[in-house]
Amino acid sequence: MTNNSTIVPFRIEIPQADLDDLQERLARTRWAEELPAPEAAPAGPVPPGWEYGVPVGYVKQLVERWRTTYDWRAWEAKLNAYPQFTTKIDGQHVHFLHVRSPEPDATPLILTHGWPTTVVEWLDVIGPLTDPRAYGGNPADAFHLVIPSVPGFGFSGPTRERGWDRYRVARAWAELMRRLGYDRYGAVGNDGGALISPEVGRVAPEHVCGVHVTQVFSFPSGDPAELTNLSEEERGKLAFAEWFTQNRGAYDKLQSTEPQNLAHALADSPAGLLGWHSQLLGGSLDPDFVLTNVAIYWLTNTAASAARFYYEDAAAAPVQQKSNGRGTTVAEPTTVPLALANFAWDFQSIRTFADRDHANIRSWNVYDRGSHFAAHDAPDLLVDDIRRFFGDVR
Repeated sequence: MTNNSTIVPFRIEIPQADLDDLQERLARTRWAEELPAPEAAPAGPVPPGWEYGVPVGYVKQLVERWRTTYDWRAWEAKLNAYPQFTTKIDGQHVHFLHVRSPEPDATPLILTHGWPTTVVEWLDVIGPLTDPRAYGGNPADAFHLVIPSVPGFGFSGPTRERGWDRYRVARAWAELMRRLGYDRYGAVGNDGGALISPEVGRVAPEHVCGVHVTQVFSFPSGDPAELTNLSEEERGKLAFAEWFTQNRGAYDKLQSTEPQNLAHALADSPAGLLGWHSQLLGGSLDPDFVLTNVAIYWLTNTAASAARFYYEDAAAAPVQQKSNGRGTTVAEPTTVPLALANFAWDFQSIRTFADRDHANIRSWNVYDRGSHFAAHDAPDLLVDDIRRFFGDVR
């Protein structure tokens, strides 16, 4: 990579005019129509009233909060309390938090968010991971944290060229850690970050001591023999994954095929952006956590470029391939030590497929609480899992 390697301090300073414009747009929201709720809720995993997708009532409630009580400046200050920087890698502006531990021998970690979140996803784990002594933990479990905004997301700004898939982001992350002087480090990821982080290990295996993810997105390869080896529990997980893809995968299907179709509406309507992102963020999450993540997409106008990550990734070929014996190629298994922390209300990873794709799984833990955003709603479990895994591999 030939870009200037300068690292520049950064502060979030949203112009007041942008916040005023947001308020005006929220006040002028034209609400979608919808069918009345059924008298009896349909059976199945969909919450009552959400059968057609995110309901108007949910969006109205959050828009009212966004207009009247939500305080962007308070969240801006909260983010600015952490050291932030920007640099250019492979032609792309990259924003990141760099929070060093007070413990000099701390292990460096790079933490990667996914969609529809931002670096805000990780705020609740920064303290316990960087300064365990202050949280009643063992100082030997301390980490230096690098928390970048994925290219095309948030304060990294829009991507300016094609090809920013998981493999290109992983190469950029390896370069970022090199620039910061970290020769040995771990990679942690959720959602899209769970796709990117194993590829960081593949790109820089001599530097990555381990990879920790909250999902292993491994699916059937098409070989019928694979399915005969599944346990009854794994068959249930596969059936749910297939149901979710067919019934709740609208965001994935559209963003993987024609993301620009929706981008025009998302760039023009903050309420529309909130509704689209609430496919995954909606539910029991803290409303200010939801609004802050959505506000960052709005204020940086990165809804379109973030959606393009799905398109680029769907079109990408694995960087290390082998024949599957049926005329096509698949990715070679990763070899860096891998850990999974699988939370209760999240995609349920299937060990049989994961072992096919990852040759060195060292830890596989399933928890009875926590959601797709465990760093926010089950930070204690996630922090403990990260500490134990990297305590064994660093």
